[in-house]
Amino acid sequence: MENRCAWVGNEPIYISYHDEEWGVPEYDSRALWEKLILDGFQAGLSWITILKKRDNFRAAFAGFDPDVIAGWGETEVERLLQDAGIVRHRGKIEATIGNARAWQVIEAREGFDTFLWNYVDGKPLRNRFKTMAEVPAQTPLSVQISKDLKKAGFRFCGPTIVYAFMQAVGLVNDHEVGCECHDRVAKLAR
Repeated sequence: MENRCAWVGNEPIYISYHDEEWGVPEYDSRALWEKLILDGFQAGLSWITILKKRDNFRAAFAGFDPDVIAGWGETEVERLLQDAGIVRHRGKIEATIGNARAWQVIEAREGFDTFLWNYVDGKPLRNRFKTMAEVPAQTPLSVQISKDLKKAGFRFCGPTIVYAFMQAVGLVNDHEVGCECHDRVAKLAR
């Protein structure tokens, strides 16, 4: 691929992530939850740090099965705090357990995927930014989703984290218009 978003750089893991995952519409409830959790762990760090540890996170967090994680307590928190393969932050680990419980409620009520995709009427928002300098850190919609997630019991899901999440899971297409992925990703929407 010749034309990519400027943020990608030359790191192979970033190139792969950009070309194959970022902005691709995700409709699986569990996968959406995993990505939101990972974006929460990224707070204060670079995304590449999380990306390089993603497989370790998946192993440490039972494949990001929220039904398993919802039953965890202090024993698992202590185990995870000893795991050098992940970001060892007590608040983020405890939030993940609470977020699993909050996910269960939304999933049982309407489906976490439906809950999220309803914000965009089931169709990704398609921006037409020419440069990453034009891309906002948050939007009124990410503020609203953040508020609603927090009201539902989620933590580590502020408006900036939520906007990064929206970009990653294709709720919004923020590939630069000159990026070869911009049109390709748009065609993947349901």
